[in-house]
Amino acid sequence: QLHLVESGGGSAQAGGSVRLSCVATDYADGDYYMAWVRQAPGKEREGVASLDTDGTIIYADSVKGRFTISQDKAKNTLYLQMNSLKPEDTATYYCAAVESARIPDPWADINKHLDELEYWGQGTQVTVSS
Repeated sequence: QLHLVESGGGSAQAGGSVRLSCVATDYADGDYYMAWVRQAPGKEREGVASLDTDGTIIYADSVKGRFTISQDKAKNTLYLQMNSLKPEDTATYYCAAVESARIPDPWADINKHLDELEYWGQGTQVTVSS
């Protein structure tokens, strides 16, 4: 059972930056597809960025050029660096994962597969003020 714990959320001004971290523990043998998903009040969940085991990274159009997903395998930590923040980035951000063995074909659009993500963190709130 993989456990994911996010940290780093908080408040920021528009144009500012925040870095989120997600520490993974209780790894079972295997590789994991990792992702950041956000949900704003009254809105659907949105896949923000994903990192496949072969290094493929996909970003939502809404964050391209502003957000960067990365991983430090030695620390079992996934990051999301968020720059040039906008008020519409306000949301609860979740780290999520699924064993890559459960993905027979690469996911071109994570938003079509959100229910297939097996492991979720508790979420961390990011609030961006104008």
